[in-house]
Amino acid sequence: MLPRRMFRAMAVLLAIAGLVLTGCVSRTGNTGASAAPQTVALSDLAGLTLHVGDQKGGTESLLRAAGALDNLPYAVEFSTFTSGPPQIEAATAGKIDFAITGNTPPIFGAASGAKVKVVSAYNGGGVGDQILVPADSPITSVADLRGKTILVAKGSSAHGNVLGQLDKAGLTPADVKLVFLQPADALSAFRAGQADAWAIWDPYTAQAEQQLKVRSIAAAKGVTNGYWFGVASDAALGDPKRNTALADLLVRFAKAVKWAQDNPALWAAKYAAAVGLDPKVAEVSQGRSLRLPTDLSDQVVASEQKLADLFAASGQIQSAPDFAKWVDRRYNDALKSSLISAN
Repeated sequence: MLPRRMFRAMAVLLAIAGLVLTGCVSRTGNTGASAAPQTVALSDLAGLTLHVGDQKGGTESLLRAAGALDNLPYAVEFSTFTSGPPQIEAATAGKIDFAITGNTPPIFGAASGAKVKVVSAYNGGGVGDQILVPADSPITSVADLRGKTILVAKGSSAHGNVLGQLDKAGLTPADVKLVFLQPADALSAFRAGQADAWAIWDPYTAQAEQQLKVRSIAAAKGVTNGYWFGVASDAALGDPKRNTALADLLVRFAKAVKWAQDNPALWAAKYAAAVGLDPKVAEVSQGRSLRLPTDLSDQVVASEQKLADLFAASGQIQSAPDFAKWVDRRYNDALKSSLISAN
């Protein structure tokens, strides 16, 4: 039997050890990434349906064109959304498991406490994310937008581009009139002359360039980070089967992007046919806005934090979230061999 003094000493040591372990768990939790469940064999995924959000067919059509959905050990059901913010809402509500969005929707999601995590990143440079004006407009620069009306989808990458461009020009949202409309409604309003400028992304940018007489006065490249992000629901990340299926789908998507990069003409033709776009629109948009898998690095996360801080400083969200808490890098190793450098 241990002496009482030795017993007390051991109890103190155990208590200290417990506090240290608790502190470690707490620090891990502050990254926002919960412990990943054990993966299962792909053969165990029969009967599972993964629900994936999509915009303008960009995810589904690419996977199908590249043959990446062939011989799937699980099913995938795609749902179409007008922009990124509704995808974040759907993931939080458990309607979808995963979606790829622009750089701003995850910030709005984090600011509202959405039950999602960013799990992958894609680079494209922001070339197709532009602010358009009519070709005969006297507006030639962002500085000329003071007092003007800008159409933009709230919480979209275009919203982030507008803020970045205004900030660069020494303006704030208070210096302009932002009218929040989804792309289809914004196109109608812009066509009818109901606004001075339209902030939009590809393929809508390429579509407007082909169908309307417009000029671009600003592109997101070099102003915002130009990333897209794969966003998964917390529920899917916590489920062993969905977690396993997501890992597999992310690798398949990365391989599909490489196929598209190696076969640009074929991919553009298949994309145009799949979503009903003019072939030239598809060629232009996919030639400059292909989502290239990139490392979900500290640098990428820091660039998102900078954008979140800008949204808060400009009063577009109440306060800037700690974006790192909405990042989960569990798939980084699986994707490492599939990363593609942007030009």
